[in-house]
Amino acid sequence: MNYKIKLELFEGPLDLLLYLVKKDHLNIYDIPIAKVTAQYLEYINLMQMLDLNIAGEFLVMAATLMQIKSKMLLPAQEGEGSEAEAEDPREELVRRLLEYEKFKEIAGDLRQKEAQQQEVFKRPKPETEKKEAQNQETYFEASIFDLINAFSQALKDIPKEVFYEVVKDKFTMEEATHQILHLLLVNSSVKLSELFRRAKNKMEIIVTFLAVLELIKIKEIIARQSELFQEIDIVRNKENIIPYERRDQRSAA
Repeated sequence: MNYKIKLELFEGPLDLLLYLVKKDHLNIYDIPIAKVTAQYLEYINLMQMLDLNIAGEFLVMAATLMQIKSKMLLPAQEGEGSEAEAEDPREELVRRLLEYEKFKEIAGDLRQKEAQQQEVFKRPKPETEKKEAQNQETYFEASIFDLINAFSQALKDIPKEVFYEVVKDKFTMEEATHQILHLLLVNSSVKLSELFRRAKNKMEIIVTFLAVLELIKIKEIIARQSELFQEIDIVRNKENIIPYERRDQRSAA
């Protein structure tokens, strides 16, 4: 595939695992390791297909999950003591996830306090602006995993016969970028799913997704959600848009 970009991932493997656990409302103390491992590997494969800049720690975590899965599939050895029988291969992973989640919540609280402190000595806003801000709906910035999840669903929704369609004219990154920005000139926002529906085949979906990532990278657009794991809206990144919270500033699901 000729349409490849490099995108820095600010989230790591523990972020992806927490995302998978919360997305499916799983019990973090009793993680269905086979299901989570399959989903984790699916995300890794999609990131590799798109040639995203995957850190080695993602692959290390993949190997760790496979090892845990293998241990859980092995039958208990005869003659093992009760202590050995009670040992859960997932225990260390759960401990790391809980500890990481706690630090993310603390970091989010500190960033929120920093933002509040920056407002202390600012010039007071007129009453009309205050009322407009109060009436505006709160949005959260979508993470890279939200975007990949939407991309994955779009690929699954394509009819099988479309995969074998012969495409004469190539859909370029420049065309996809122009199309997205043009839509945002006409509309204040556009749903990511709508962008995918406009694509005629698998390749156009891939190019559209890469164009979205590139526009996010150069800070031309913002991908946002009104609620966790909900529909993703694409908007222009303008100075008059109220700041969006990062995913790690959201309250724990």
